[in-house]
Amino acid sequence: MLITILLFALGLVCLIKGGDWFVDGSTGVARKFRLPELLIGATIVSIGTTLPEVMVSTTSALTGHGEIAYGNAIGSIICNTALIAAITITVKPAPVNRSALGTPVFFFFISAFVYAGVAYFNGYFSRFVGLALLAIFIIHMIVAVMQMKSTPVESQDLENDEAEKSLGKNILLLVIGAALIAVGADLLVENGTLIAQALGVPESVIALTLVALGTSLPELVTAITSLLKGHGALSLGNIIGANLFNLVLVSGVSAALAPFSVPQSSTLFGYNSSLVLDIPVMFAVMLIMTVPALIRGKLFRAQGVILLLIYAVFCIIQFSL
Repeated sequence: MLITILLFALGLVCLIKGGDWFVDGSTGVARKFRLPELLIGATIVSIGTTLPEVMVSTTSALTGHGEIAYGNAIGSIICNTALIAAITITVKPAPVNRSALGTPVFFFFISAFVYAGVAYFNGYFSRFVGLALLAIFIIHMIVAVMQMKSTPVESQDLENDEAEKSLGKNILLLVIGAALIAVGADLLVENGTLIAQALGVPESVIALTLVALGTSLPELVTAITSLLKGHGALSLGNIIGANLFNLVLVSGVSAALAPFSVPQSSTLFGYNSSLVLDIPVMFAVMLIMTVPALIRGKLFRAQGVILLLIYAVFCIIQFSL
């Protein structure tokens, strides 16, 4: 148990330092090319912070634990939105770039409807579904790159130390930061899952809560670091981009390599809890976070409070099933 605790602590250190370098590198790239931070967060940063979900879900699917791959994707979206984004919104609500926000939100809900349709009407994520989700990922990246080229931010003062870093140094910080985040998250998830299993917690619940929280730690670290450094747009873009990638990249890779079924481990009101609780909550929290931002162009502290309450109730229900 002592080794487990030490590895957990090491993972935490890797996450904190990796998050610091990752945000510095990504914001440096954004400044170099005068790109909107929200779009950088929804693309480059999101891919980096989604790496732990990709690794955990793919490994789980290949080893015959498809319920972890499925639960991790949905659980991470709920955790990212109703816990991580909620904390940043509650602490520091801020205006958002509606034009930059629209693209990742649009692709998220398209992917979510496809994902939910497969879950409700088929119950099986085949290799074809995985490839279709990966196709959506590729299309989104192409559209995002085109959007970044056509909507550069206004000229900024580049006469500061951070902006004077070379492009190569910023990219190196981004890559090393992403690697440290991935290693740290893996250490936390592995050891946290071992503890949960020793306590007799069901695998599906572990996936929807502990594994989802563990693999979402990169988003949490990035969100907090971005907030402290004054890059709120980067944090929001990272959350939305990571949610999209959980559906199209994480689940896409998992299903393409090892198809899996919707887990049937627990019920609520006589129905599969995933279909009556998990997926509806996923849609609800994303709507609560994005609709006001798209309509009013800013976030409100009340959104964060509501999302935190939803997450608390969601976790309580999961552990009581």
